[in-house]
Amino acid sequence: MSNTFATVEEVIKTLDLSAHVEGGYFRRTYQAEERDRLNTAEGSRFLLTSIYYLLTRDQTIGHWNLNKSDILHYYHLGDPIEYTLIHPDGRLEKIVMGSDITSGEKLQLHVKGGIWKRAKLLNSNAGYGLISEAVSPGFEYEDMTLGDVDRLSKIFPQHETIIKAYNQ
Repeated sequence: MSNTFATVEEVIKTLDLSAHVEGGYFRRTYQAEERDRLNTAEGSRFLLTSIYYLLTRDQTIGHWNLNKSDILHYYHLGDPIEYTLIHPDGRLEKIVMGSDITSGEKLQLHVKGGIWKRAKLLNSNAGYGLISEAVSPGFEYEDMTLGDVDRLSKIFPQHETIIKAYNQ
């Protein structure tokens, strides 16, 4: 097994990734078409959807966003990714996803619906970090809110510096 990393270009091409509105790159890899759809307050949804999500040296930030659905994140390869979460009660939490589990990096991260999150690529040894996300009920763009940093700063003034950081 090789210790070398694929290049960013190889990962994007091999996984057929496209630019994502949050920043980075993605591709939907699964939607539970063989299962009955769920009826939610927002309408009919797949039981589960899944994507690849890639941050790169040139696209280091997954901007603030809020999803109605629960999301499980799975770390795959590359550099670690730091997630900053703001819970509805204002509690701030930071989690690093990566392969160095002995230093506290996580291979999996669960983010409940209703929690604001932002992702940031750390280091740049590989030049990217690759994760997958499983979303239930399945992801639909109308169930996601992109964060307006001024509005978020008014809601959570205690975290204004963190909210405005890395969002240029």
